[in-house]
This record gives sequence, structure tokens and C-alpha cells, in this order.
Amino acid sequence: MKLKVTTFNLYQFVEPPYAWYNKKDTFSPKQWQEKTRWIKAQILKMDCDIIGFQEVFSRDALEELVKEVGFNYFVTVDNAQVSIHDSQKFITTTVALASKYPITNIKKVKVHQASLEKHLFTETFAFSRVPIKATIELPNQQEILVYVCHLKSNRLNEFEYIFRKEHTLEHKKSLVLKALEEGHSKALKQRLCEASSLFYDLKTSQSRPTVLLCDLNDKEFSLTIDAMTNPNYHDEKSNESYLLEDACYHYDETPSNPHPEQKKPERKPTSYFQGQGHVLDYVFVSQHL
Repeated sequence: MKLKVTTFNLYQFVEPPYAWYNKKDTFSPKQWQEKTRWIKAQILKMDCDIIGFQEVFSRDALEELVKEVGFNYFVTVDNAQVSIHDSQKFITTTVALASKYPITNIKKVKVHQASLEKHLFTETFAFSRVPIKATIELPNQQEILVYVCHLKSNRLNEFEYIFRKEHTLEHKKSLVLKALEEGHSKALKQRLCEASSLFYDLKTSQSRPTVLLCDLNDKEFSLTIDAMTNPNYHDEKSNESYLLEDACYHYDETPSNPHPEQKKPERKPTSYFQGQGHVLDYVFVSQHL
């Protein structure tokens, strides 16, 4: 059967009068109405069956919204926390999963302790947002495993290498791991630990059809993607294939009236910052799909 899935960063889904991070950062009732109306319109336009959400603060409001547009199944594995000094100010956020088909099992993805040691992470570690691991039963009686995650952002704008398709895994590791050893790129260190924990959880279920819906907060060809999908990142002698593949590589956007010399369309940005587009959001799929 055909199945449509998507990942959707809601960008501060915070129902008023609550604020996010700073007291002044809150929506007016009118702004909230406009935001939720726009989100509903986008969901209906996408016409998908399963959605992974990021930046979910107001869980109950999102559950109500998705049910209004046909998603009867909705889960989270964590709750956004409010400040002990201000009960109307959120200080953490979560991810969520909505489905038109029954969600039969949900789990939290656990931290892989050995990966913390490998990446020289000596502080207390926790996922920046706890990932969801869920089993969904499809109408054809088959099951699909769905992960939803949102990895650590580079909020302090530390220097991080940008890699291209031609860069080898060895090249990327040599640069990044040296930077980590020297105490640089702390957000990336956290992200690599999160991605590695996801890798080892994915590995336990690699015989099952799997989809991962995510905001990686990292670019295409990044080492974060290798840490999450490439067995050679964790074991140089491994002959195993990638656990997951970027679904974008399986999508062929054919123009309706192509020019004979037209090149393949560039990948569309999923996020914009200061007028510049970036690819940070991904759908990964296993070889079963």
C-alpha cells in the first residue's frame, strides 16, 4: 500500500498565555488563531497519513488540532517543562507523533552509554528532546516502526564544518573528532551522542520496515547523519549497509514542462535563517520501503 509520511517543525507551538523560554515570547490570541489555522491548512494540503512534529510545547492543544483534521491517534513520550519560577513559561520542548492508523506501541529511545565515552562526553547527558519510537498498524495488517526526533541545535552558533557529497567518512571524522578533543563544538558533540544512541536503537529493529521523521539541526552530508545511519562510523571494519537512507534521494521531482538543458532541481531548504535556506529536516527510510 502507499503511505505518505512527513516531518513538521511547528516553530514554538505554545498556546497563550504560556511563553517559551522568555516571558515576552508569547502569542496573542489572534496570532495563535492564525498560527493554528495555518498549521491545519498545511496538514490538509500535505494529505499524509503519519506526521512527526517538533517544537511541541502545548501537547493537548496539538492533539485537539490533529484530531480535527483526521488524525485519531496521537502520542508523546515526554512533557514540556515549565520554569519553577514562572508556571506560565516553558523551558523545554518535546516531539509528537500523529497517525491516521492505530499506534499500538510506544517507547522512549534510550541513551547508549558507550557512545558517550566514545565522544568524550563527561557531563550528565540527556536527550535535548526524548525521541519517540512507535509501532503503527497499517490497514493491510502490516506494521511499521516510526521514530520521531529533534536533535540538539547549535544555538550558540559555534563553528561546525560543512561537508559535501565527495567528502569521505574518514575525512569528516578526522576534522570533527579533533575539534571535539580540543573542546570545541559542544552542541555537535551532544548531537553525535544523540544520533549514535538512535543508531544502536535502530540496529535492534533493522529487520522491520522503519521510518525516521526528524529535525536533525544539521546539514546534508553531515557527520551526524553518518552517526545515525552508517555502521562504518561505529566500526571501520563493518560491511553492513546503511540502516536508513535519506528518502529525498528516492524522490524524482520531474518538471511538468522541462527545458531540454534543465538540470536536476536543487534540494529545497527546509529552514530559513536570516534569509538563507538550509536543509535541516529529513525523512529517512529503511530498505524495506
